[in-house]
Amino acid sequence: MSIDWQRFKQVIDQHDRYLITSHIRPDCDALGSELGMAAVLDELGKSVMIVNGQATPPNLAFIDPELRLQTLGEEVQAGDLEDREVLMVLDTSAWAQLGPMADVVRDSSALKIVLDHHVSGDDLGAELFKDTTAEATGRLVVEAAAHLGVSLNPRMAAPLFAAQATDTGWYRYASVGGEALRIAARLVDAGAVPQDIYRELYEQDTLARLKLRGRILSRTETERNGRLAHTACLREDFVAAGALASDTEDVINETLTIAGVEVAVILVEQEQGGFKLSFRSRCELDCSQVAEEFGGGGHKAAAGAFIDEPFETARRQVLDAVLAAMKD
Repeated sequence: MSIDWQRFKQVIDQHDRYLITSHIRPDCDALGSELGMAAVLDELGKSVMIVNGQATPPNLAFIDPELRLQTLGEEVQAGDLEDREVLMVLDTSAWAQLGPMADVVRDSSALKIVLDHHVSGDDLGAELFKDTTAEATGRLVVEAAAHLGVSLNPRMAAPLFAAQATDTGWYRYASVGGEALRIAARLVDAGAVPQDIYRELYEQDTLARLKLRGRILSRTETERNGRLAHTACLREDFVAAGALASDTEDVINETLTIAGVEVAVILVEQEQGGFKLSFRSRCELDCSQVAEEFGGGGHKAAAGAFIDEPFETARRQVLDAVLAAMKD
C-alpha cells in the first residue's frame, strides 16, 4: 500500500492544532516517530501535543530530552485535549494497542489520521496513511517531512534514527533495503549520533534488568527439532529480580540466537492478569497471522497479542497455534 502524500500534505496544511499518540508499551519506533513528527510540525508553526496511554519506559527516557511525551491521566487529562483539530495515531491502528487513549480516540471530534507500517489493524474511524513495505514508522515520518518541505534537523534526526534502527534490529533484519540505509545516512547527516543512541539503548542495563533476562532465558525450551524456541516471564520473576515491565523488551530476540531456531515465542505475565504474547519468525511462518488468532497483529517477522488465560492453558494454546502454522 502506497501513501497518498499529496492528501497527507493537504491535511497538514489545513489544520493547526495536533494531538499525536501511539501504542501502549511504547518502543523506540512509537516514541521516536512521535517526537520526530512533532518536530516536523513545529517547523510548520503548528501547535502539537504528544499524549500516550502509558508512560515512557525509563530505559527509553533518553529519547525525549525536552520532556514532550505526556501520559494520559498524569500530566494531562482527556478534557485538556478537546481543542485539537487533528488526532494523529502513529505506529498502530489497533484499538487494543491504544490502551487508555482508545476512549480519547473514540470520543474526539478531531479529524483522525493514522501513519503506520503494520499490516493488521482495526477501523479507528481514521483516514489511513499506511505503507506496509516500510521497515519502520520512523521512515514514514522522514518521508512525510520531505513531502511537507521540511528539512531534517537534530531534533528530528536523533529520535527518528532510534526509531528506524530499533525496528530493523540495528539494520540487520531482512526488511532493510538500500533506501533504509540511505535514510539512515540522511539522519546522521542531520545530526543523529549512532554511537550515542546505541549506548543509551543497549549499554545502560540495570542489574535488575540483567537478572530478569537471566530468569527468562533459563526458562527457554525448544520444540520441533530445535526450530521453535519458547519462554515466559512470570510476575514472580519481576518481583525476584526487582525489575520493571519494560525490562522484557527485546529479550525474545536473544532466543533467536540459538542455532537452528526459526520461530520464537515469549509469554509475559501482566500485572492486571493475562499474558502479553510476542512472536518472531525468520522462516515462512507469518507472525501476524498467528497473532491475529489471539486478537493481535503486526508483521510477518514480528507480531504481538494478548491472551487472558492461566499460564499453562495460555502456553498450550499459543504453542499449538504456532506449531500448526509451522511447516514440517
